[in-house]
Amino acid sequence: MSIRSPLAIARGLGSAKSGVEHWWGQRISAVALVPLTFWFVGSLVAHVGADYEAVSAWLSSPIQATLMVLYLAAIFYHSQRGLQVIVEDYVHVEWAKFALIIALQFINVLLAVAAIIFVLTIVLGAAG
Repeated sequence: MSIRSPLAIARGLGSAKSGVEHWWGQRISAVALVPLTFWFVGSLVAHVGADYEAVSAWLSSPIQATLMVLYLAAIFYHSQRGLQVIVEDYVHVEWAKFALIIALQFINVLLAVAAIIFVLTIVLGAAG
């Protein structure tokens, strides 16, 4: 039996305020994803059966391209935040946790940049 108080046991385990920024980032990206997902699904439904040229012409619009880039950025940002929380909660070996968070961050950034470059390639290819 320990004579340490619950406060003494909890000290050094981190501040209750340290996760607030992460939590807010996750919530704000989730809120941003709601209308963007409705726009994206509506756009997919509107272009069912369309050929590459029709979709390319639609995506070459500055508004549509901007919304698509914002959607992709929000998806990958939200994904990174969520996956990091899962790793922090369920991986208990510190070196594995650190390595996995770095790997997931690298993969998310790589996929986000690739997806945005693909959109810009379609936009610039359709414009040129």
